[in-house]
Parts: sequence; structure tokens; C-alpha cells
Amino acid sequence: MEEPLKNTDSAPPPVAAPALVAAVPEPPLAEAPPLEEKKAVVPPPEPVESKAVAVVEKIPEPVKKQPSGGSIDRDVALAEVEKEKRFSYIKAWEESEKTKAENKAQKKLSAVTAWENSKKAAIEAKLKKIEEELERKKAEYGEKMKNQIALIHKEAEEKRAMVEAKRGEEILKAEELAAKYHATGSTPKKVLGCF
Repeated sequence: MEEPLKNTDSAPPPVAAPALVAAVPEPPLAEAPPLEEKKAVVPPPEPVESKAVAVVEKIPEPVKKQPSGGSIDRDVALAEVEKEKRFSYIKAWEESEKTKAENKAQKKLSAVTAWENSKKAAIEAKLKKIEEELERKKAEYGEKMKNQIALIHKEAEEKRAMVEAKRGEEILKAEELAAKYHATGSTPKKVLGCF
């Protein structure tokens, strides 16, 4: 078996071409501008004319350093997210407070309506009671008036009867006097005013 030969005198060991390194940006958080991609251009190595097998060492990929603009963009994106979170929290709080105010106002309006209805019912009951009392008094006064009308009618009938009785008496007296004057042939002393 052949062992690989290490060529230390003649030419420097061939260096493997480093892989093209492209800066891969992190996904943007909140519309951060994309980072520019950088490509490293390395010229191909010169061919070596020896049959020796060279050991290729892999160069570790350099740790990707974000330019200062990237962290600023991320900070801006984080600040934007925090701002949106704060605004959504404030909006939720505002909606909650509005709902509380609406519920409180609705509860007070309901209480006012209930108070109004109870007062109206009390007044209407009082009015109904007064109307019933007035109806009762009206009936009483109506009965009294009917009784008074009946008494007046009765008195009027009695007075009419008295007038009729007196008239009958006077007619009877006149007839008696007329009969007496006929019997005696004398004339009455009181004469009618027209003769």
C-alpha cells in the first residue's frame, strides 16, 4: 500500500476552494428590509502536477455576523411588535371600558324605568281611588238631589192641592152667595169693578 506523500518542500499544500458563502438573512419580523446577499469570489487554484494526494482541510464557515443595520432592523421590528401589542391591549381595554360603561348605563336606565313605572302605578292607583271616591260621592249627591226633587215635587203637589181646595171653596161660596141673592132678590154689595 502506498502511503500518501506530504509535500512540504516544493509547493504549498493545495487549499480547497472555500464554498461560496452567502449571507442568509433571518426572516423579517415586521416588514424589515431584506439584507443584501454577499458572495465571496475566490479564483480557482492553480493545478499541481504531482501525483501526491493532498489532504484537504475544511475551513469552518465563518460565523455570520449581522451588520449593525440588521440588529437595528430587528430592534425596530421588535419595537413595532411591542407597539402593536400595546395598541391591541389598549384597544381591548378601551372596548372593555366602553362595554362596562354601556352595561352600567343600561343598568341605571333600567332602574330609572322601574322607578318611573312604580311611581306611575302609584299615581294611577291614587287617581283610580279618587275617581272611585268621586263616583261614590256623585252617586250620593245624585241620590240626595233626587230626594230633594221628590220633596219639592211633593210640596208642589201639596200647594197645588191647597190652591185647588181653596178655589173649590171660593167657587162653592160664590155659588152659595149667588143662590142667596137669587132667593132674596137682592144684589151683592160688592160689585165687579167693570160695572
